[in-house]
Amino acid sequence: MSRAFLALLLRDLRLAARLGGGGGMAVFFFLVVIAIVPLGVGPDRPLLASLAPGMLWVALLLAALLTLDRLFQADYEDGSLDLLSTGPLPLELVAVAKALAHWIVTGLPLVVSAPLLGVLLNLPSAAALPLTLAMLIGTPALSFLGSVGAALTVGIRRGGLLASLLVLPFYIPVLIFGVGAAAAASGGFEGEAGRQAFLLLGAVTLASFAVGPLAAAAALRANLR
Repeated sequence: MSRAFLALLLRDLRLAARLGGGGGMAVFFFLVVIAIVPLGVGPDRPLLASLAPGMLWVALLLAALLTLDRLFQADYEDGSLDLLSTGPLPLELVAVAKALAHWIVTGLPLVVSAPLLGVLLNLPSAAALPLTLAMLIGTPALSFLGSVGAALTVGIRRGGLLASLLVLPFYIPVLIFGVGAAAAASGGFEGEAGRQAFLLLGAVTLASFAVGPLAAAAALRANLR
């Protein structure tokens, strides 16, 4: 079973590298959103610095939503998902492998690019490391929760928008605790508020690990009948 899981994960990573567009499109959208914020807000550097953590998290969240339809739709259309549902790997582990591949291809590039793009928003240097750590902890939850919406809309043509609308309310806790963790820890990790925000963000991510694959597998079974 572990070999099947690893083979599926590596297959999705190879397909993403061969076809392209997923992570690159998300990072490009991330860049566009961050680049136009100073045009709308103005050149007020202190104001941009205060808005930077929240705007980076919002832009990252929206960029992650763009690629949700890539989780299951292609496999559904070419019949691979039917084969996976009858294979030795339970659908729950199939959902885990798909969500993990989505995070590696989309989430990690967004996390890496966030502190670099923060320069456009005058992100304080003291906030760069807490922001990166918060995104590293919180972004897996976006992929695992997003897999539920992708599974629910897998049989719908161009269901990416519907999937985004379905999972957006569940992304709100990640956004709130992610921004709170970055803001609270920007003055140092020894503060109680910073530790609590990071713990809450980690709890949300762990809950998505537990609930996301189960809900995604149930949705896939309903759509594959």
